[in-house]
Amino acid sequence: MTLKERLAEDLKSAMKDKNIVRKNVVQFVRAGVLQVEKDNKVTLDDNGVLEVIAKQLKQRKDSLPDYEKSGRDDLIAELKAEMDVLMEYLPKQLTREELQVIVKEIIDNLGATSIKDMGKVMAEAKNKTVGRADGRMINEIAKDLLS
Repeated sequence: MTLKERLAEDLKSAMKDKNIVRKNVVQFVRAGVLQVEKDNKVTLDDNGVLEVIAKQLKQRKDSLPDYEKSGRDDLIAELKAEMDVLMEYLPKQLTREELQVIVKEIIDNLGATSIKDMGKVMAEAKNKTVGRADGRMINEIAKDLLS
């Protein structure tokens, strides 16, 4: 079963179970996938769908501090519930140590020696870790290893 098929099935079951948070999250993801497909005139595979899910998770993580500053506990709880649903679709996230090993290997394979090679390292690292690591963490690790 592809990720798109799983999302369609999960949408049906969320509607039957009257699980509003899950239904809304799945609809957001499916709409995001459809938007990318229409904009780029492509059909996304599972990796493409994972990128859309990871992007939506990142948007929610970035919004969390703003909600916490404003003291909106109701929105914080809803946002965390949405993040939990999104995490169910992503593969197991890499730890910092696992990511360091991957980035170090990429740097060695590319022969990268300075910050000037950062773009090549980041592109390769993102391809290798689709949906399993945050871009910010990859960036931090790459900077540390290249400097």
